[in-house]
Amino acid sequence: MFLKYFWIFFISMVPLIELRGAIPVSQALGLPIIPSYAICIIGNMLPVPIIYLFARKFLEWGQDKKFIGGVCQFFLVKGSDAGKKLQAKAGRTLFVALFLFVGIPIPGTGAWTGTLAASLLDMDFKETVIAVTLGVLLAGVIMMVLSFGLFGAVLGS
Repeated sequence: MFLKYFWIFFISMVPLIELRGAIPVSQALGLPIIPSYAICIIGNMLPVPIIYLFARKFLEWGQDKKFIGGVCQFFLVKGSDAGKKLQAKAGRTLFVALFLFVGIPIPGTGAWTGTLAASLLDMDFKETVIAVTLGVLLAGVIMMVLSFGLFGAVLGS
């Protein structure tokens, strides 16, 4: 049982997969939803302060390095583009836009991308963490509901 929880915790920390993938995996593994939800939230939020404080600096440093330059450049562009889109749509309601960007579970949105975008936009650290946390909570609820529907349909037939 511990190993299953470890896996969903780890999956929820992986960029682009995050808790959007971890919650359905938890249900496929037959884990109880409430503890799984909590573990996925913690796993998804754990990298957020590190991303905010260090990712931008690392990506800027690495963008002209031989082996990692392409990857760093990709994430700088992706984060910058996401930040510009957020800012264009949000104006002065950047907090709400970040919350919704992270909270609506579609590919390319999530805690990693949202936090990087907020960092590139020089958004306040505390405001970023709160908006991303609320977004992760919302995404988790949406994924739980979708997982129940999916696995209920599969198991019910």
